[in-house]
Amino acid sequence: KRFLVLLLSNQKDFNHLYTQNAQPTDAEREVWDQVDVVLKDAKGILDELQAYKGAGQEIREAIQNPSDEALQEQAWAAVVPLVGKLKKFYQFSQRLEAALHSLLGALTSETYDDTTQHLEREQALAKQFAEILHFTLRFDELKMTNPAIQNDFSYYRRTLSRMRINNVPAEGENEVNNELANRISLFYADATPMLKTLSDGTTKFVSENKNLPIENTTDCLSTMATVCKVMLETPEYRSRFTSEETVSFCLRVMVGVIILYDYVHPVGAFAKSSKIDMKGCIKVLKDQPPNSVEGLLNALRYTTKHLNDESTNKTIKSMLQ
Repeated sequence: KRFLVLLLSNQKDFNHLYTQNAQPTDAEREVWDQVDVVLKDAKGILDELQAYKGAGQEIREAIQNPSDEALQEQAWAAVVPLVGKLKKFYQFSQRLEAALHSLLGALTSETYDDTTQHLEREQALAKQFAEILHFTLRFDELKMTNPAIQNDFSYYRRTLSRMRINNVPAEGENEVNNELANRISLFYADATPMLKTLSDGTTKFVSENKNLPIENTTDCLSTMATVCKVMLETPEYRSRFTSEETVSFCLRVMVGVIILYDYVHPVGAFAKSSKIDMKGCIKVLKDQPPNSVEGLLNALRYTTKHLNDESTNKTIKSMLQ
């Protein structure tokens, strides 16, 4: 609670977890530099995904006219560069998972006595963690509303397979070999692929660091969820937000840490013993304009691990129906 009070009484820009200029200390610098390289590329990835239009028309024409060689070539020429982009997004997810691993290592280490001290003294790393979650939820929101991604990739794989059978040289094959194509296909088959990557990465971090109490990780996540919730539901702090984008940022971070908590905590985020006030968090989401949070509510409905457990409070289940 001490961290929360400190955070919420900070008069500068409502709190230092989300200030624009959380500068790393010397102790944070090495991890911060590693993660900063990844985060610098994140905006470009989102811009490319937002602009992704797909090759739907070319693919339709090629399928409807299977004997028209020119249309087949046009569709292939349209799809190959798009697959290059999809490969780039997938490879970025691997870099993001590695960055998350480094941040969790720093924020949950035994350097300080508790989570509060970590988040107070490693503000720049906490800010980067929040930025990774914000990127992840935004990426998945854009992916969920773009069916062209899976259609393009499926067409690419089918066409490549046909070319191999007919011994036709495929210039695009160098782009994605068969093993990589399988991994990319699995990645995009998930409704929220970046969140899945981070959830799996957090679970892996916990299982690889059995010497660390699991509470080091879950307390870090639950504290961040609480901070976001209190900032969003308290008019005094909410009024300090300078833009709607800041509100979206906090909402995405809150949902992101809830989902990670639900994956790594033995009984999850929805249990009575959970340190996250799930009713309060869902209420905060439902108090926003409906169009702006449907993707986040869906993330809680469909990508959490324990929502449908018998032990989950019926009120919480009905709030998410």
